[in-house]
Amino acid sequence: MSQLSRRQISFAPLAGLALVCVAATQLSGCVVRAGVAVPAPAPVYVAPPPPPPAPAYVAPAPAVDADVQASEPPPPLPVYEQPPVPGPGYLWAPGYWAWAPAGYYWVPGTWVMPPRVGLLWTPGYWGFVGGVYAFHAGYWGPHVGFYGGVNYGFGYGGVGFGGGRWVGNSFAYNQSVTNVNVTVIHNTYNETVVNNVTVNRVSYNGGAAGVAAAPSPQERAYGQEPHVAPTAMQQQHVQQAAANPALLAKNNAGHPSIAATPRPAAFNAPGVVGAHGASTPPPAVAHGNGPGPGGNYGGNNRGFGGPMGQQNGARAANPAPAGAATHAQTPGGRPPGGQPPKQAAQKPHPQKQEHPKEGGKREPETAQR
Repeated sequence: MSQLSRRQISFAPLAGLALVCVAATQLSGCVVRAGVAVPAPAPVYVAPPPPPPAPAYVAPAPAVDADVQASEPPPPLPVYEQPPVPGPGYLWAPGYWAWAPAGYYWVPGTWVMPPRVGLLWTPGYWGFVGGVYAFHAGYWGPHVGFYGGVNYGFGYGGVGFGGGRWVGNSFAYNQSVTNVNVTVIHNTYNETVVNNVTVNRVSYNGGAAGVAAAPSPQERAYGQEPHVAPTAMQQQHVQQAAANPALLAKNNAGHPSIAATPRPAAFNAPGVVGAHGASTPPPAVAHGNGPGPGGNYGGNNRGFGGPMGQQNGARAANPAPAGAATHAQTPGGRPPGGQPPKQAAQKPHPQKQEHPKEGGKREPETAQR
């Protein structure tokens, strides 16, 4: 064998080793390149599909929390007269039917002091929505909002309030729709109120037989204003009404004997007014608190009351003369200067001898009272 062939044979292992090293180097380079982190592409946000639209729901009332629900409609509003304003600053809160487990009961209308100057009362109302009758509670606010279009009377004709207004820090009363004794209340005015609503006694909104009224954009805006809850006296007024069985509609057939009070929770005070047709008349109203000159109810703007002087045990249209009032209030029904009450009780017949004309005619009449 030649020397060249020997050299080729001797270098053959070296060449193989070199090939192995080269292959290893290439493979290691691949491994190193495989370990280098490659930045991932930026994620693309895909918005989820919108949820299906909620079923259409149109309510006849603004978004006010319903306090109570009932399965039957409230009775019609009773017919009653408004007691006179007891003093400056009082605002009228009309009566309404409230619900209890025993059924509907009447919360009498009343004169109440507002929580602070400048606030007005928006009455609560019943609304028929979703197959039930829901009550939306009243509230105090800078404006009178939506109250179902219910004609509560006495300035609350279904929209807004025409019974009075704030003039600075004093409340002025509209004599055309408010029972005002001008000898007691001096801040008054006379403005005719025109109600473009059907005058009826329906006491709830919505449904087949309810008032067909929806809040206006302005009333919706008023409903979003800051509100103040009923005062403590108003809450006491409702609690006392709920505890009186005579005010249950099933007991009074829709004609409560206490339809309105001169002040909250004053159910036995002089000045309480009963509804027309009530079986039990309330206590008589003192004549001295009757309407003064110019005080009236303003014709059709009075609300649900009969003519003045036709209330159940309430005041007469015109105050009695001083002598007649004293005669009626004197114990034993005797005029001043007559027989003392004690002797009159022991000797009832000789009274005619002491008062042969006027006294003799009035005694039987007074005895009937």
